[in-house]
Amino acid sequence: MAARIERLVTSGQFTLDGGTWDVDNNVWIVGDDHEAVVIDAAHDAEAIAAAVGDRRLTAIVCTHAHNDHVNAAPALADLTGATIWLHGDDLPLWKMTHPNRDPDEHLVDGQVIEAAGADLKVLHTPGHAPGAICLYDPGFGVVFTGDTLFQGGPGATGRSYSHFPTIIDSIRDRLLTLPPETKVLTGHGDPTTIGAEALHLEEWIARGH
Repeated sequence: MAARIERLVTSGQFTLDGGTWDVDNNVWIVGDDHEAVVIDAAHDAEAIAAAVGDRRLTAIVCTHAHNDHVNAAPALADLTGATIWLHGDDLPLWKMTHPNRDPDEHLVDGQVIEAAGADLKVLHTPGHAPGAICLYDPGFGVVFTGDTLFQGGPGATGRSYSHFPTIIDSIRDRLLTLPPETKVLTGHGDPTTIGAEALHLEEWIARGH
């Protein structure tokens, strides 16, 4: 069977700068009946492993290192033997959650991660976090944006390691240049499209964060 995209929603807490919030996270599984990759191993390694099933999990790709996106990554790697990938600029954030375990590999802008016929191109999109990345697959016509772009605007930039002008540059230069019909699969909440969000860029800039 051809590659497909599955969504699993897991629940837990996001903690940063002394605050804690209850959150629901989208965990994306890309693959076919035999192998898969996971994008953002959030909260519940056993639930994610169950969703992967008997497929070979080749990679756990972290869109950024906020704890709610990486807290289950080492446990999932231990369960499955998968490799953890993270952009090097997010190591300081990663260390807040996993001080004694490093990612296995560092993501680099422009590299392609293969997943059962899917080709996930890494786009470095800092702003929400220094090492935030998105994954674009032109064959599927989708981009996995983590917390960089949501339905309704950019990811939050009010906390440590984030910067509003930088996320705007990332969205304008790296994401809004994708075909407008590209489906945006986010780290939380519902999907949108590049075209739907592009209409509002000037509003976001005027509003600021």
